[in-house]
Amino acid sequence: MRPIDRTGFAICLSLVALVLFDSMGLVIKHLSSAYSAAELSAWRNLFGIFPAIVALFLSRQWHRAGRRWRIRQWKLALGRGAVVTVAQLFFYLSLGLMEFATASTITYANALFMTALAVPLLGEQVGWVRWSAVLIGFVGVILVMQPGSDTFTPVALLPLAAAAFYALVGVSARMMDDDVPSALVNLYASCASLVGASLVALSFGGFTPIQSSTDMAWLISMGGFGGTAVLFLVISYRMTEQSNLAPFSYFGIPLAFLMGWLFFDETPWSTLFPGALLIAVGGLLIIWRERKRSRSTNAALPTEGPR
Repeated sequence: MRPIDRTGFAICLSLVALVLFDSMGLVIKHLSSAYSAAELSAWRNLFGIFPAIVALFLSRQWHRAGRRWRIRQWKLALGRGAVVTVAQLFFYLSLGLMEFATASTITYANALFMTALAVPLLGEQVGWVRWSAVLIGFVGVILVMQPGSDTFTPVALLPLAAAAFYALVGVSARMMDDDVPSALVNLYASCASLVGASLVALSFGGFTPIQSSTDMAWLISMGGFGGTAVLFLVISYRMTEQSNLAPFSYFGIPLAFLMGWLFFDETPWSTLFPGALLIAVGGLLIIWRERKRSRSTNAALPTEGPR
């Protein structure tokens, strides 16, 4: 019996996670005319908690640590959840107001923000290669947003803000103690995001009654897609190094374009290109540099914030 190619299997899981994340985005866009971004965020986190619990119970690290639920840095863990709430609100708003592929592509700037945030928050030294990558990526973001043109709208700032807050979630994950299972960190964030989004929804008119059983099925699917995607990412990150998986994350850009075309008949060629390519190039340069730097050291496992 041939041994399983763990890296190949991890890549497959991460690609399935991309499909699930984009599927979640499609549902959010579909429901955004009937439910607010805060409501959708709350429902996403509620139903996404169940896959998060599954991920935790599958975590060998959690079992070895005595299945402890309380963590020393619980304030930081819950704070990350609050940041996730803000990121989700911006991203979900953008999905309802923009073309699906355009909003999704701009959020890929989070890798660029993570590089910039690593300097003040983690004290990292960022060399000219990574700063050049950040510059290339932001040129791509500007080309996609097209400021100064007749087609530009301030709404394009929403996914960019979401990218910045998602980056903060990612960088802050590296501030957590190494002995805390990633799945437990993610569960804390999901619970805090649920509370945060619910409070925002209640502050702005409360929750809209579910209009049909079909809508309820969509809401459950939305949370299931997002939560399962995070579960698959946690599993894949534990099977191989992040540097082996990160380059494949940019398959999400053409995937988002394809899904937007198939389900909403959107074909924003002039908006996305060549900016999307520059965003991908900037992110891949950062990944290449990080991989080169980490060859002699063991890289810390990142925790993917719930989208």
